[in-house]
Amino acid sequence: MTRGLHSIHNRLFLLFISCMLVLVLLVSVVYYKKTTDIIHSKISDLAEKNISQTVGLFDLLLQGYDSITKSLNSNYEMLRLIQERDSSRDETVSIINERTITNIIGAIYYSRDDIVGIHVVTNAGKNYNYERGFDSVIDTDYATSEWYQKLMDSSGEMVWLGLYKGSVINRFQKDTLFVFGRKLYDLSDHRMIGVMLIETNPQPILAALSNVTISPNSQVYIVDREDRMIASTASEKVSMPSFDGLPRPQASEIIVDDRTGQLIVAAKAKMSDWTVFGLTPKSDINAEVVKTREYLYVVILVLILLSTVLASIVSRNIASPLKLLIREMKQVEMGNFKGSVTVKSFEEINSLVSSFNRMVNRMDELIERITLSSMSEKNAELQALQSQVNPHFLYNTLDMIYWMLDERENDRLGRVILALSHMFRYSSDWQEASKTTLRQELDQMRHYMTIIENRLEGRVSTELHIDPECLDVVLPKMTLQPIIENAVKYGLEPLDRPGILRVSTEICEYELRIIIADNGVGIEESTLQGMQAMLAAESTENDGQKMAALQLEQATPGTDVKTRRGIGLTNVHRRIVLMFGEIYGLRIHSKQGEGTTVTIAMPLPRKGV
Repeated sequence: MTRGLHSIHNRLFLLFISCMLVLVLLVSVVYYKKTTDIIHSKISDLAEKNISQTVGLFDLLLQGYDSITKSLNSNYEMLRLIQERDSSRDETVSIINERTITNIIGAIYYSRDDIVGIHVVTNAGKNYNYERGFDSVIDTDYATSEWYQKLMDSSGEMVWLGLYKGSVINRFQKDTLFVFGRKLYDLSDHRMIGVMLIETNPQPILAALSNVTISPNSQVYIVDREDRMIASTASEKVSMPSFDGLPRPQASEIIVDDRTGQLIVAAKAKMSDWTVFGLTPKSDINAEVVKTREYLYVVILVLILLSTVLASIVSRNIASPLKLLIREMKQVEMGNFKGSVTVKSFEEINSLVSSFNRMVNRMDELIERITLSSMSEKNAELQALQSQVNPHFLYNTLDMIYWMLDERENDRLGRVILALSHMFRYSSDWQEASKTTLRQELDQMRHYMTIIENRLEGRVSTELHIDPECLDVVLPKMTLQPIIENAVKYGLEPLDRPGILRVSTEICEYELRIIIADNGVGIEESTLQGMQAMLAAESTENDGQKMAALQLEQATPGTDVKTRRGIGLTNVHRRIVLMFGEIYGLRIHSKQGEGTTVTIAMPLPRKGV
């Protein structure tokens, strides 16, 4: 047995280990993909729930701030005192009114713990402040500041100014504050009398934003419709992303986008035209996936080791009895058919070994039978084809007679003798075994018809319609002559009218048909059925039985004419079947008074062969 990778053991081992590895890797990939999808799905769902809760909390917080500004804007007493102080020239009354206004603002201030300062600036330029520490130093240039311009440009709605590093109006306040405000209107004539500005502790908003984070590196941003950042959980060292290309939700929609290098969740606050963005790097999300992958690597390694051990055991158990079988097959190859193999292995291998032992015994028997059958068949063919006279002596004598007739100018008899000489020369030359071409068979037929046409003195004529491409096809020797001889002897000679013998070719799909038709007397129905049955039996019977039956019929004196007529056709049919297969051979069709058609069916040779 060939060593190396071509051995049975190694081949089986590689096959088993490959199949197991493919299965393990396939299951691992599917498991890893499914696990990754589940983790990403859960993280996306978590991020969506977090931002939904955060926006809800944010809206509640803004609603509370909105209520504070509405309570100040609807306080009739405070608005009246502001207008009186702006118009009164009595210093004492102004001081009393200012104190009362401050007390009203203070009551609002103490209603919430997160308010850092409340500032009211009237149209007359007077300021009312209540804030932590009472150390307010008002910026005198507030009228030109950005926050004041935003409030003045509004139409009375809440203006969310966002986070600021320090107070926008108190120079001493340096802490980060969340700032918002709105205009103050006179309740009677809806005339603007000033603006209010409220500064609160940003921790409630930042705490709400921190709920959106799902990893240490998550960043949350609040931006307005112009992509200006209102608030963020990012440190100053982190560069601000571009919000221009990020998805923007509509109304209460929540967007989750993981198509880029980070997970993006976005939601819109109802109380303001702000969008909350949560950005989480994919590397943080994949941290759980990495742990799963590491665990999967360990499992795959263990499975590979187990697969290797199992593949080695299985391949060895299968290869051992096969090695014994191969060793015995080599003995058979060298001609020893007496040995046998005995193994105890898998049921299939035991069955294979038993079949091998039976096959060896059967081969030994068949070789002996084939040897005897081959010898008998060759002897029978030689006996059937040999003549009682020496063929070389015969056609040499015929040649001599032809030249003697040619000297006496007897052309007609000379042609007959020459045709007969060619026929004997062709039929006695078996150096090329039993194969010939259609071209040579047609030449032999022409010689035969020369003799017949001279003998019958014009009562029989021949028509040939042969495709030139079919002239070189190979067929058994002496195929056409027995059929033509039967057609002349039994079909055309008894006619009382001129007879015609037609020979043509026909190509049908992958089959070549040589058609020999005559307009003779035809064949009786019972005789035709007997001949067709004989041809059918020739395709299925044992070759030795067919040759023995043929020799017996040829050797039996007084054989019936009809039986002899079928023997030549049967011989041709048998040789075509032996050369090309059982689906080919002769096919006979006849009708009394109209003629007989014999079709020779052979395989169509492939082009280039």
